[in-house]
Amino acid sequence: MNLDVLWFVLIAILFIGYFFLEGFDFGVGMLLPFIGKNDTDRRVMINSIGPFWDGNEVWLITAGGALFAAFPNWYATLFSGFYLALFLLLLALIARGVAFEFRGKEQNRTWRSVWDWLIVLGSVAPAFIWGVALADMLKGVPINASMNYVGTFFDLLSPYSVLVGAAVVLMFVLHGALFLSLKTEGDVQERAEKAALRVGGPATTLLVIVVILSYFYTDIFRKMGIDPGPVPMIAGLALLSVRYFIGTKRYGWAFAMTGLTIALSTVTVFLGLFPRVMVSSLNPQWSLTVYNAASNHYSLVVMSIVAITLVPFVLAYQIWSYWTFRKRVSPTDHMDY
Repeated sequence: MNLDVLWFVLIAILFIGYFFLEGFDFGVGMLLPFIGKNDTDRRVMINSIGPFWDGNEVWLITAGGALFAAFPNWYATLFSGFYLALFLLLLALIARGVAFEFRGKEQNRTWRSVWDWLIVLGSVAPAFIWGVALADMLKGVPINASMNYVGTFFDLLSPYSVLVGAAVVLMFVLHGALFLSLKTEGDVQERAEKAALRVGGPATTLLVIVVILSYFYTDIFRKMGIDPGPVPMIAGLALLSVRYFIGTKRYGWAFAMTGLTIALSTVTVFLGLFPRVMVSSLNPQWSLTVYNAASNHYSLVVMSIVAITLVPFVLAYQIWSYWTFRKRVSPTDHMDY
């Protein structure tokens, strides 16, 4: 494996970590006004992700930095073509982060309600935008021979990409509901369990529809051949098993299965792309690949050394954080949010 391919794999791993960890953060945020019937419930929900949400976003920052350094042409085409969408994504993430910090500064009900709905918006929008972006990367976008995006913002929106965005939103809602069932107590826990049961069916149905449409809108299955391999098959089986584990009240296993579905679905996207990183809808020969979009060999060598040195510290911190704050959150716990 050369360094071009190695860094493609590493970036895929970073996005897997981001979608798995930030997925339940987004899910909790989207469920805030529906499971949290009063301010105490909502504070319990926010405190359940309070120690984790900002650390989870480090995976996105690291992925963006790695993309910039390892594949500058991919970064340039992606961020110029998806500029408005990524700006909206960044705006939503900023609003969400500010809302977490500001909602508890006043006791006024209207004040807190405004920030709570910003948390909802700041959770729905990024999940939907990421779904649209992944669909567009697989389906293809107008890229010319100079690796420049030559379309408009509305070229990013299609029935297929919008449906994938909606599927990602529902998947994260399910992931977040199961996380709450493991991290909270009392009424919030009971409502989270019921929410997971209700949203599981629609999420599974929509993802099945996405898989079917992917055959017509992308070349992912034709590229993989008749046998798509074990990765998407295991992802599908993991998703189908969630309903069984919820029914038997094994919420830890159900959460593990939604996480496995998210991780293996991301792997499937990157496998479907490889060796491409962005597909040109104008001419397949103009697609960006891990070879024509990569940085020079020396840069990749330096990045590899830095990654080997620093990544273990980042992983150790996150493991410590999750272990330290592993207990369930209850209304009697410290409530700063």
